[in-house]
Amino acid sequence: MIRDRLCYLLLSVYLLVVSGCGTTVEGVQQEGPVLKYKMQALDGKEIDLSSYEGKVVMVVNVASKCGFTGQYEQLQELHEKYADEGLAILGFPCNQFLGQEPGTAEEIEQFCRANYGVAFQMFAKIDVKGEKACEFYQELTSIDTKPKGAGNISWNFEKFLIDRNGKVIARFGSRTKPDAPEVVEIIERELAKEPIEKPSS
Repeated sequence: MIRDRLCYLLLSVYLLVVSGCGTTVEGVQQEGPVLKYKMQALDGKEIDLSSYEGKVVMVVNVASKCGFTGQYEQLQELHEKYADEGLAILGFPCNQFLGQEPGTAEEIEQFCRANYGVAFQMFAKIDVKGEKACEFYQELTSIDTKPKGAGNISWNFEKFLIDRNGKVIARFGSRTKPDAPEVVEIIERELAKEPIEKPSS
């Protein structure tokens, strides 16, 4: 119990420093749909993210040994409630934050299913910041997206919302739960919209 409280305190101090004292990053405006990359799923299959165009997408960098790992529960609940309406949740494991995702693909899958019944799409472990960050996250973090704004991922369980046309419309930090009212409001608003029809070539 004491160790858990100490870990939470250290994490809180770290997040305060990162979010409150970091260098302001000037973001860029998005050009074209962001879902244009091919990523490897947790089971090794390649997935073309463009297959999610037309859906409302939540992208989350996840970890199994984090103080925010319990957010898997809310993510799964959102999946169960809104998937049939067009919500897709994409989980991207990352081990860059105090080594909180050390497992293999098989261990991650087993953990997620056994503890949280995760049924939404999980991907292979990636880097989400630094020189080796995957191109998808390089683009996500470069876009000037409210309320968090542009800049490096600060910790596990940051959330990006992408509308039916592939535009990044919101970015929330780790402390904002997936089912927070401000997040659900955006999800429901965007699910109510139809995607813009592309002109036929």
